[in-house]
Amino acid sequence: MNKVPEFLDMDALRSFVAGIDAGSFALAAQHLCRSASAVSAQLKKLEQQCGTALVMKKGRHVQLTRSGEQLMSYARRLLSLNDETLRAVKGEALQGEIRIGMQEDFGEALMPAILGAFNRQHPDVMLTARVDRNLPLLTALARHELDLALLWQAEQQAGTQLIGQCPLAWIQHPAFDLAGYLQRGEPLPLVAFDAPCVMRSRAIEALDKAGIPWRVVFTSHSLSGIWAALQAGLGITLRTRAGLPETLVIESHRLPMPGYLGIALARSDQGDDPARALLQHLITQAALPFVQR
Repeated sequence: MNKVPEFLDMDALRSFVAGIDAGSFALAAQHLCRSASAVSAQLKKLEQQCGTALVMKKGRHVQLTRSGEQLMSYARRLLSLNDETLRAVKGEALQGEIRIGMQEDFGEALMPAILGAFNRQHPDVMLTARVDRNLPLLTALARHELDLALLWQAEQQAGTQLIGQCPLAWIQHPAFDLAGYLQRGEPLPLVAFDAPCVMRSRAIEALDKAGIPWRVVFTSHSLSGIWAALQAGLGITLRTRAGLPETLVIESHRLPMPGYLGIALARSDQGDDPARALLQHLITQAALPFVQR
């Protein structure tokens, strides 16, 4: 007799995903209208089925183990497919309104493809979009002016889903004379956003630790201004490869390694809206190519 294959419980998977998104399984229990003990029992059941620990405590929050990260990727897809299947069988169409924000680095690279495809497949969902910097997006989320926002995350924050770590890079025009500045000991000209900016702070910190003098020669409110200044050869900047123009290059040998920066998807609330859940899944999958594997 063939052995009956094991299957993962959809309710347990939903509690698992909700707990990580909320940063706490106690908060997830409230959002799911279940007791904390019931959600805890579902997590233990998943860990028994997978034969490994899926989460670990980090301060007041929970963090995925390596096995948990792997399961999370499958869990989101399974839940999305489960919900999509039920809607299709029942003849239900997604409806509602979603207000989404994206950090400027992702606006040009991700927003057209994601929102265009979603709008064609689900025309009854009203989409509004905003491209901005991190602080305005976080402020809009706190004021419930946005439902979702894809942004940079310097440290773990409650209510956000960390998609992964993106490597930072020094970016310049090919004709920029970096070697000359270093050889002469002249202050390195930096192109950056106005403060506060996490990448500006990372650049200054890295150069200070390496003992390399610097000066900010150009500041901008927009990413397009940063790219224009680099293409004019005014200096060098610290960003990621997201949205990198083909005319600019990565400097990877003569300056200190700047580390990584998290890509996160933040939500204004933890409501279980099917349209929002599907768009959240699409955004997460689209952002994965930018993440360090």
